[in-house]
Amino acid sequence: MPSPPEAHDPSYPAQASGESRGRTISRITRTILIGIGTASLVVGIVGIFLPILPTTPFLLLAAACYIRSSKRFYNWLISNRLFGDYIRNYIERRGVPLRVKVSSLALLWITIGCSAAFATDTLWVRIVLVVIAIGVTVHIVSLRTLTR
Repeated sequence: MPSPPEAHDPSYPAQASGESRGRTISRITRTILIGIGTASLVVGIVGIFLPILPTTPFLLLAAACYIRSSKRFYNWLISNRLFGDYIRNYIERRGVPLRVKVSSLALLWITIGCSAAFATDTLWVRIVLVVIAIGVTVHIVSLRTLTR
């Protein structure tokens, strides 16, 4: 059975990462990584609308899975008009636009505030929600602000 064309392409991510260790990535591992990457992408997209779910780690996990398994999926993700720049800027440590920081923090605190006020009567759950919001706020504020 002939090998796929990407098996001989040194720029292919799965080949390049596996070649340094003297082996190539198996088809099963590649399929699993694509599945995990796709699931992470879906959760990351849901996280855009539900601030309780962190968007960035899931998008970064999707990028990490795709770069190890599928050049086509990785290139699609990085060149996507909605979050391609966001992922590239984060990976390359360029920064996050001020508008994204402000809207993220506003949505985060509105959602956490409503959840703490209306979704639970338990004090320790409210405290955990506020601690999570503080941690996410510190992380977002600590990121470099991208100026254009």
